[in-house]
Amino acid sequence: MLLVRTTIGPSSIEGTGVFAAERIKKGAPVWSFTKGFDLEIPGASMRALVSPMKEALLKYAYRVPGTDTYVLPADDARFMNHSDHPAVQVAEDEGPDVAARDIAPGEELTIDYATFDEDFVGFPSVR
Repeated sequence: MLLVRTTIGPSSIEGTGVFAAERIKKGAPVWSFTKGFDLEIPGASMRALVSPMKEALLKYAYRVPGTDTYVLPADDARFMNHSDHPAVQVAEDEGPDVAARDIAPGEELTIDYATFDEDFVGFPSVR
């Protein structure tokens, strides 16, 4: 669940993005998996879906490294786009993802998919 106020809108990176609606200080919590709100989907359940359903889920879900579990954020965090120089950094432990630097209102919240998605294969270098 996003822990800061945000908006969504067109992204110069990819389709739709999520943007800060307030100033976010470096190190501030930005997103955290919230049991009962965000979804955990076992890999076997994902593989059992028909193709259009699986594709829809995989557009926004990610596979937790070292597991066969997918996470689908239930809020606008699913619109957070990839960047090689992200505004948000993934927690090193079970804590929340935090602002990698000060983030201004209106700035797109980005994250490095390679740091949390077991299936991420990369994009051409993005911002």
